[in-house]
Amino acid sequence: MRILGIDFGLKRVGLAMTDGLGTMAFPYKTLVRSTRDILFQELLEILEKENVEYIVIGLPLSMDGTDSLTTRQARNFAASLGRRTEIPISMMDERLSSEAAKHDLLDAGLHGRKKIKKVLDQHAAVHILESYLAQEKGQC
Repeated sequence: MRILGIDFGLKRVGLAMTDGLGTMAFPYKTLVRSTRDILFQELLEILEKENVEYIVIGLPLSMDGTDSLTTRQARNFAASLGRRTEIPISMMDERLSSEAAKHDLLDAGLHGRKKIKKVLDQHAAVHILESYLAQEKGQC
């Protein structure tokens, strides 16, 4: 089962994808947002091209677990995507996923703000997807 992980952002949207078995997550792509229509068009093309069967979108809750403006925007994004595809969508708590991704990239030897910025959202999407996979594995 191919699962797409999405790290929603107002400027960039990071994507991660599982392998064909749906067991491992890998960085896929960063979409730079221009218009809403173009963003959804690009996502729908990826969903079809990669035969995605499930979507996990990061839910950016505040540290105390409450909603913020960005949380509401992510929920609206998920609802808009849900109106455009029949693929099931769930949301996954993503607190600290970007920070964890940044530490992973630094530990891997990637330095420089511009270099990290190019791939940070993809790696945050990997963390979101890995959290989802771990949660699902725990339920089996």
